[in-house]
Amino acid sequence: MDVLRQTLRGIESRIYTKVAPLAMTAYATKEPVVFAERESGERLELQAGDRWGERWDCAWFHFRGTVPEAAAGRPVVLLIDVNGELCLFDEEGTPLQGLTNVNSEFDLTLGLPGKRVFRLAERASGGETVDLWGDAGNNDLFGFFRSGTVKEADIAICHEDVRQLYYDYEVLLDYAENAGDKSARTARIVQALYDAHLLLRRPSDEAVAEARRILGAELAKRGGDPTMTATAVGHAHIDLAWLWPIRETYRKGARTFSTVLRNMERYPDYVFGASQPQLYQWVKERHPKLYAQIKARIAEGRWEAQGAMWVEPDTNVSGGEALVRQILYGKRFFRDEFGLDMRMLWVPDVFGYSAALPQLLKLSGVDYVMTQKLSWSVHNDHPHHTFFWEGLDGSRVLTHLPPEDTYNGPALPRSVLKAERDYYDKNVSDHCLVVFGIGDGGGGPGEEHLERLARVKNLQGLIPVKQEPAIAFFDKLNENASRYKSWKGELYLEKHQGTLTSQARNKRFNRKLEKALRELEFAASLAHASGTGVYPAEELETIWKEVLLYQFHDILPGSSITRVFDESLARYEVLLARVNELTAGAYRDAAAAMAPSGAERAAVVFNSLPWARTEWTNAVGGEWREVTVPAMGYAVVDAGTPQALPAFELRAADDALENELVRVTFLADGGIGSVYDKTLRREVLAPGEPANVLAVYADNGDAWDFPEDYAAGGAERMTLTGARAFVDGPRAVVEQRYAYGSSTLVQRVSLTAGSKQLAFATEADWQENGRMLRAIFPLNVYTDAANCEIQFGHLKRPTHRNTMWEYAKDEICAHQWIDLSQPDFGAALLNDCKYGYSANGHTISINLLRSPSYPDPVCDRAEHRFDYALLPHEGDFVAAEVYKAAYAFNSPLAAAEAGGSAGGALPADRFSALELDGRGVMIEAVKKAEDENALIVRLYETSGANASARLQVRLAHESAALADLMERETAALAAAEAGGYELSFGPFEIKTVKINLS
Repeated sequence: MDVLRQTLRGIESRIYTKVAPLAMTAYATKEPVVFAERESGERLELQAGDRWGERWDCAWFHFRGTVPEAAAGRPVVLLIDVNGELCLFDEEGTPLQGLTNVNSEFDLTLGLPGKRVFRLAERASGGETVDLWGDAGNNDLFGFFRSGTVKEADIAICHEDVRQLYYDYEVLLDYAENAGDKSARTARIVQALYDAHLLLRRPSDEAVAEARRILGAELAKRGGDPTMTATAVGHAHIDLAWLWPIRETYRKGARTFSTVLRNMERYPDYVFGASQPQLYQWVKERHPKLYAQIKARIAEGRWEAQGAMWVEPDTNVSGGEALVRQILYGKRFFRDEFGLDMRMLWVPDVFGYSAALPQLLKLSGVDYVMTQKLSWSVHNDHPHHTFFWEGLDGSRVLTHLPPEDTYNGPALPRSVLKAERDYYDKNVSDHCLVVFGIGDGGGGPGEEHLERLARVKNLQGLIPVKQEPAIAFFDKLNENASRYKSWKGELYLEKHQGTLTSQARNKRFNRKLEKALRELEFAASLAHASGTGVYPAEELETIWKEVLLYQFHDILPGSSITRVFDESLARYEVLLARVNELTAGAYRDAAAAMAPSGAERAAVVFNSLPWARTEWTNAVGGEWREVTVPAMGYAVVDAGTPQALPAFELRAADDALENELVRVTFLADGGIGSVYDKTLRREVLAPGEPANVLAVYADNGDAWDFPEDYAAGGAERMTLTGARAFVDGPRAVVEQRYAYGSSTLVQRVSLTAGSKQLAFATEADWQENGRMLRAIFPLNVYTDAANCEIQFGHLKRPTHRNTMWEYAKDEICAHQWIDLSQPDFGAALLNDCKYGYSANGHTISINLLRSPSYPDPVCDRAEHRFDYALLPHEGDFVAAEVYKAAYAFNSPLAAAEAGGSAGGALPADRFSALELDGRGVMIEAVKKAEDENALIVRLYETSGANASARLQVRLAHESAALADLMERETAALAAAEAGGYELSFGPFEIKTVKINLS
C-alpha cells in the first residue's frame, strides 16, 4: 500500500501548474478593520517567503495579476496561502470565499484542513485581470502561529483530468486500506490501483485517461439492496471562542459560510448545516449580502439551520432559566429570520448533558438531539448510538450519536465503513448520520469532501450515502421509534471534569448575572404590572444574549485562551453593574406605586423568592435589622428608627463559634474539629475527621482535565497564619488567614443568630502553578447517594465506587447545593458560584480553585471571592427544604427607599405579588412575555414527588393560562373558589403560567 499511497501523492503534485506569480500588497493592522478601511494599515509590498506579521495580526491583502495568454482555453485558479486564515472579497466588500493555510493544526487522520484554491475561470480567455482583496488573520484554524510568512500567491492552470483522477484513486485506495477483508472486491480494487500505478510511471494525458478508465470500472460497481443507509450532511463546527478570541470568530463565520456558498454552486447534491443563531446574527450585521445568499439557500432546502439554542452552550454549569433562554432566543431567531420551527438540538461538542434537558426540549417543541461527544468518555462506552434519552421528569427525546464518532468526517470510504461497522443499534435501525467537513475552527467541507461523496454515494461494498438535511434523517429514524432502548438521567462525559472549576471568576460572574437577571425581571415585572415602570424588554434581551454567548461550551467551562477571559470578565463587570442599576430603578418604580407609609423614613425590603422570609439584613442603611418579608413581595420598614438588637446567645473566639442552635470548635491548624447541633444533640462531622480542610493537590492537568488519581498522591494544607474573633450584630465571626506558597486566603467563618448555617465568606489571592485547592467536609451521615442540585431539580449520584461507571463519575456537578442525607438527618453544602464536587463515602469535597497552564497560562492566578456554607438539618434534604436555604443564600433581600403617593396601586406596608400555597414547588422566573402584555411565571417541582400548589396572583390581571417554553398558550386556567390557580405537578415537572395583565 505504501507504493500506492506514493502514487497518489504523485498524482496530487500534478494537478496544478503555476504560470504566473501574483503581485501582493498588504495593509497590516493589529485588529481587524472593515473593507472600507482596508488601506488604513501599514503598507507592505510582499513576495512569497516574506513575513507580514505576528500572531493575531491582521492585514488586507491586495492580489493583482494577469492571466497569461498561454492559459487560454484552460481552467485557471489562484493558489494562495498566506500561512493564516484568509477571506477573499468581491468588489462590493462581500465575502467571496475562505482560504486556510495548508499546514494548519488539525487531526490529520480526518484529512487535511487547507484550502488554497480559488477558481478564477473554468475556461480562461487569456489576458484577464486579477484584482482581489483578502482579509487575513495571522493564525491558523486553531489559533496557532505558522511563521507569519506568505507561502504562495500564484496564477495556475488546473489539469481537470488529473484532479478527477486524484479523487478516483484516493477513494478506491481508502476503501482498500480500510475494508479489512480479503474479499474479491478488495482484491480487484487493489489490482486496479496497481495497474493505474504502472501506467502513471510515465505520466501523459493518455496514461491519465487510461488510468481513469481502469479505476472507473471499479467506481461504477453499485451496491445491492441496502440493509441500512447513511445520511451525510456537511458541517463546520465553529467554536465561538476557544484558541482564538471572539473577534476572530466573526471572520471565521464569513470565511466558512462564503466557502459553503461557492461549493454549492459547483456541487448540486451538496447539503450543509450550521447551528448557533449568534453566528448567523454576526454575519447578518457585518455582511448583509452574504446573509441574503444564505437565506436563499435555506429557502431552497440545501442549507440547513440546525440546533435550537442561541449558542451551543455548556449544559453542566449554565443555569436552568439560562437554558430556557438559549432555546427561546434560538428558536425565535430561526422562526423570525427563516420561517423555521426548529425540532432538533444540535450540540456535538459540549462536555456532558444535563438530565434537565429532555424536558426543556419537549416543552419547546424539540423532539431530537444530535451529539457525538460521549465517544470521548475514558472508561465506558455509551451503549447506544440511537436511543431515547429520558430526563429527570420522564420526558424523552430521540437522540443519535453519529457512529463515526466525529463531526469532522472526511467523507471517505473509511467514514462509511466505520459508521456501519461500529453502529451499536444497526440491529434495530436502518439509518445513521455522517457529518463531514473541517470544524472546531470552522472551514467546513472542501471540494475534496464533495468529490469523495460523489464517488461513495452508491459504491459496491459500502452502504448507500445520501446528502440530505439532518432533520430528514431524524424523521426517518423516528419511524422505528418503538425499537429503540432508553437511557435515563444525565449523559455524563467521562472527561473534562476540570471544566467544572477552571476560570473561577468567569463562573462566579455567570452565577451572579443569572441571579441578578432573575431579580431584575421580577422587579421590572412588579413595576410594570403596577403601572409605574417600563419593562426594559429590549435591553434585557440584549444583555441575556451576551450572557448566553459567554455560556458557550469553551467560555463558561474555562477552556479558552487568556484573551477570551480578559474580555469576558471586563464585559461581565459592565453587564452586572448595568443589571443591578436597572434592578434598583425597577424597585424604586415599584416603591413609587405604594400608598404612603406612616414610617418616618420608609424603606422597602423586597423578596424575590416565593416564600416569606424572616432574616437579618443590613441592606437598609447598613444597619442590622430583622425583617419578615412576604413571598415575592415587599415589606416597609422605618429606616429612621434603628432596631434595638436583642441579647444574642452568641460566642466568638479564635477556637470556637456558638449560637443558640450550633456550637463549632476549631483546631489549632484552622480546621473544624466539631460542629455540634444543639437542638438535635448530635455531631455533624464524622468522628475524628476535621472539616473545612483546605487541601492543596498536585494538578498537572490542563483546563479540561486533572489527574483522576490526584488524591492518591496526598494533599498539602494551607497554613493558618492568624485568626481573630468578633461579633457583628447578629453574627459571630472568626476571621482566619491562611498561606500556601505564593498564595493567601482569608475566610470569615460565621454563625448568625437563629440559624444553623455555618458560612465561609472567602477571599483568596491564588498564585500557584499546577495546584488544585479543595475544601473537605467529612460528615456524620450514612448514605449511598449524594443529592446534587441541577437545573430544575436534583440528581442522586453514588457515593461508592462499586463499578467503573461509578468510578468514572468521581468529579460531579452541583449547582446551589449538594447534600448527604439519611432519613433522620443530613447536611448540605451551599455555595454562591462553585460547581465541581466529589462525594465519596461520607465525605464531600468542593473544588474551589485550579491553576492549569493550558490554554490560558495564567488561569485563575488572581484574586477571588466565593462563599459556601455548611447546613445541618433534621430529616432528609426534602423534609428540610434545603433548596430554600440555597436559593436564599444566592438571592439576598434587596432594599429601596419608599416613594409612595396617595392612591398608590400597591399596599403601604407589605404585599405579596405572587404566593405559592403548597410544598416543594419553586418559582424559577417571573418575566414579561416576549410578545404580549402578560407575565410569564416559571415553576417546577423540586423534590421528585407529585405535588399540588395554588398560585395566588395579587396583581391586576384578566386571565391565566398554561404555556410552553415558547410562551404559546396550551390550556386555560380557571381561578379556584378560594382564589388563585390550582396547579398539579409530577416529579420535577416544569410548568409555565402566562398571566394576562389588565
